[in-house]
Amino acid sequence: MAFNFGGSTTNPGGSSGFSFGSFTAKTTASTGFVFGGGTTTTAASSGFGSLATGFGTTTTSAPSTGFGFGSTATGAFGGFGAATTSAAPGSTFSFAAPSNTGGLFGPQAQAPSQSNQLIHTASALSAPTLLGDERDAILAKWNQLQAFWGTGKGYFNNNIAPVDFTQENPFCRFKAVGYSCIPGSKDEDGLVVLALNKKEADVRSQQQQLVESLHKVLGGQQTLTVNVEGVKALPDDQTEVIIYVVERSPNGMSKRIPATTLFAYMEQVNIKSQLQQLGVIMTVTRTELSPAQLKQLLQNPPAGVDPIIWEQAKVDNPDPEKLIPVPMVGFKELLRRLKIQEQMTKQHQTRLDIISNDISELQKNQATTVAKIAQYKRKLMDLSHRVLQVLIKQEIQRKSGYAIQVDEEHLRVQLDTIQSELNAPTQFKGRLNELMSQIRMQNHFGAVRSEERYSIDADLLREIKQHLKQQQEGLSHLISVIKEDMEDIKLVEHGLQDGLHMRGGMLS
Repeated sequence: MAFNFGGSTTNPGGSSGFSFGSFTAKTTASTGFVFGGGTTTTAASSGFGSLATGFGTTTTSAPSTGFGFGSTATGAFGGFGAATTSAAPGSTFSFAAPSNTGGLFGPQAQAPSQSNQLIHTASALSAPTLLGDERDAILAKWNQLQAFWGTGKGYFNNNIAPVDFTQENPFCRFKAVGYSCIPGSKDEDGLVVLALNKKEADVRSQQQQLVESLHKVLGGQQTLTVNVEGVKALPDDQTEVIIYVVERSPNGMSKRIPATTLFAYMEQVNIKSQLQQLGVIMTVTRTELSPAQLKQLLQNPPAGVDPIIWEQAKVDNPDPEKLIPVPMVGFKELLRRLKIQEQMTKQHQTRLDIISNDISELQKNQATTVAKIAQYKRKLMDLSHRVLQVLIKQEIQRKSGYAIQVDEEHLRVQLDTIQSELNAPTQFKGRLNELMSQIRMQNHFGAVRSEERYSIDADLLREIKQHLKQQQEGLSHLISVIKEDMEDIKLVEHGLQDGLHMRGGMLS
């Protein structure tokens, strides 16, 4: 089995191929699954990373005697997996996929051997001999720039064809390694992803019409049923629809058509054209890889990726059980993954908003339930008291006319003892009276405090402040006048004392 990750490979006759990361056709010489007879080529592989759907799988060729998707000798539809005795020679349906000219990471071409390719690339980058003068050095720098960018052609010799610089060449700088989830679906689950160039709302509103159209594409047989597993929005107003087909046998048993079988049928030229009329732009399978395939994938770095970077990506894998490293070559791939991540972030935010609204609604319901429980508790207490009163009256009526029994006498004695303990001044009754008096005092003080609270209008409060300010100024002025008068009085007294002394001296 040949294994390829994004590179340009050809499969020799008689062998089946597995491609990871490209839609590379594997050509076989053996006969494939045929709808209507004839030898065909099989089958295009699905890619990893497209529409974030997961790893691709391929279909392998098988003898034409084991499986028929077409009319039988009696003219009936054999169905998926039903054995056929003969095939209609003029049928146009076939499980062979058309030859594909392009892969996910670069164009498909019949290239020279890898060693010659590396020699030619090195010559174009380091020592071109196209012009035979100093201009070859400038041409080498230009080839290096093209190789770093991952586009263009490198001319280096007049007798040898130029080297095509693709993004898979080891000198391309615009490369990175990301991680994608490993799909967990098996081939028996039959999940096939259809990428539609329509909005999610339009696809959901026309989902029934889409199912009917796909049923017609599959032949419109009553034994086949097309089911939609899920619908998810993609960037650029595209939508991902996951489908599977169930076949019912005449004995009542039903089974899913394998994903590889359904995918191979949809990759036929005539079927693919019908799907394109429905808005389908891409079909891929969603199947898991076997441990051997996964090991081989991790051991072999993708085309154009440095083995050191690939090994470091495997070491940095945050969850090797669920994630696998995936090369991102070029800005388009990076932009595609960024859009997908933004789309998933929006979906997660929408889901979080829904959960938040549900939590708010549950909190409201909880508060309502708590209030109802408290209400029912009070109602239960009232009903219990009423039932107790009814039982008391019923017991009185039932015991009316009978003498007091021994157990009732014991109960009366116990009740009298409790009553006497409660009525004792130093026992519980005194303490209860003290507590009651404290409660009454607290209620009285609380009522008095609540009654002493006043509120003054803002304008009135302003006028009172102004009036008090004027009174303060008047008092200050009066105090200053009094102080001045006191000083005058002191001067008068001092003058009088001096006059008396002078008169006494004259008399003497």
